[in-house]
Amino acid sequence: MVQVGGGIQFGIAFLEASGACLVRSTGNADHLVEVAEQNALALGTGHAFIIVMENGFPINVLNNVKSVPEVCSIYCATANPVQVVVAKTSQGRGILGVIDGNPPVGVEGPEDVQWRLSFLRKIGYKK
Repeated sequence: MVQVGGGIQFGIAFLEASGACLVRSTGNADHLVEVAEQNALALGTGHAFIIVMENGFPINVLNNVKSVPEVCSIYCATANPVQVVVAKTSQGRGILGVIDGNPPVGVEGPEDVQWRLSFLRKIGYKK
């Protein structure tokens, strides 16, 4: 996370699914660590982690996160509101997927394309 630079602030919480089954956390902003911990406890699932960040965009850290050997899959990397679909069995709880953002309200027009490309350049995702 820190390697991305740009003053990014973050909190990470990891749900441990064996041993003591505790939530482990770290970060460089206490308020974001607390938000990550609260969300992890609310999920209450097996192995999963949550990253909460400010002063950066998810797309800027996605490749760094994917390069961590323990990461098997990523459900979403977004600044949108997210709902997590959780299933419960006699063994525990697990994440089935996520609902990311809102449904479309129309089709992108030329002005929208121009805004989107400009925004992606601004955040360093497109040249």
